[in-house]
Amino acid sequence: MFHSFFPQPKLFFSSGALWTVICIAVWYTVGPQMGAAVGLPPLGPDEKAPIGLAYFFSPDNLWFYLYFTVFVLAFGLFWKAIARNHPWTNWSIWGSAFIIFIAYFSVQVSVALNNWRGPFFDLFQAALSKQGNVTAAQLYTLQLRFLEIGLVGVVLNVVTAFFTNHYVFRWRTAMNDYYMSKWSKLRHIEGASQRVQEDTMRFANILEGLGVTLINSVMTLVVFLPLLFRMSEYVSDLPVIGAIPHALFWLAIAWSLFGTALLAFAGIKLPGLQFRNQRVEAAYRKELVYGEDHADRADPVTVRELFANVRRNYFRMYWHYCYFNVARYTYGQLDAIFLNFILIPTIVAGRITMGTWQQIATAFGEVSNSFQYLVNYWSTIIELLSIHKRLKAFEAAIEDEPLPEIDRRYLKRAAEEGELAANEP
Repeated sequence: MFHSFFPQPKLFFSSGALWTVICIAVWYTVGPQMGAAVGLPPLGPDEKAPIGLAYFFSPDNLWFYLYFTVFVLAFGLFWKAIARNHPWTNWSIWGSAFIIFIAYFSVQVSVALNNWRGPFFDLFQAALSKQGNVTAAQLYTLQLRFLEIGLVGVVLNVVTAFFTNHYVFRWRTAMNDYYMSKWSKLRHIEGASQRVQEDTMRFANILEGLGVTLINSVMTLVVFLPLLFRMSEYVSDLPVIGAIPHALFWLAIAWSLFGTALLAFAGIKLPGLQFRNQRVEAAYRKELVYGEDHADRADPVTVRELFANVRRNYFRMYWHYCYFNVARYTYGQLDAIFLNFILIPTIVAGRITMGTWQQIATAFGEVSNSFQYLVNYWSTIIELLSIHKRLKAFEAAIEDEPLPEIDRRYLKRAAEEGELAANEP
């Protein structure tokens, strides 16, 4: 799955993670001084970020684009030198870097929108309460700034969808080419054709969604956590707990980790059940396919036994999904009111305006959703894990490792019937 597309995957991903940590550490420690040295300083403490299209061309953002390019080139050229003979390095290295960049840029669109919300909703509130001299021209101007940001978002979404589609299909192509080159070892595995065609397709399609979302979540945390840390100065006391320094920052982390741990615990059995479900379905389908060509196959007793396995596994899944959904939907309902609940003392004290509340809600929601990645996508992750297990078992034949029990039973039955001998070239 990974060797076919990435050079030395374990070392590649571990070095990539380490390099990312170094890049983030440098950015948040000496990054501002480096930017100032090249004439692209960050915003001062009393300066406000530009609103609209100008935000993306502010000096600190231009400095990040340059910074990102330099660090990616260093990492990419290093791996290009190591993996000269790997056929997919251009896509796996430069394609991955581009996906990370557009993920960061999409987060910047969210930041630009958050910068817009403050002044717009403050004017909106002032207009509704008839405070100050709010004119229609001011509101129209801010609506135009919103349109500028929205158009950037539209272009970015189109580019992201188009590129990731091609990127993931290249990954599927790499897997397909690798498996077909080992077909002589794989052809006797139960459901071999399904695994090469369907499982690689599903693996690629799920990774397209989950992978981009995961990168977006990480980038959101990198960008919005410092923002939420600064916004905590608006929050005074919390219900029951009282005053806590940087309360929003810590509450977002604690609440999201609680939800993640809750859902992971409630759904701990689901990946194994999904994995077995694919196996029993494949065994049932296989017998029916043989029954199309051989009169002695797919007899009522065998079919009834195989379908009983399917039924038994589905009923077990329904039960485990029942209490998993209780935990998931209960947490979702509580999450909908959590922020407003903890902000009630601050709102009553009049410490924030409507615009500030909008910015806090957006920043808190972005951080919370990023930490709740497992909560939001747990069902999809379960499906991906089950596919991964199937393909890992499939690859065991390539490495001459012991096959899972269900595959060994199939091979034993096939050998007894002389099927393998008949299929030998």
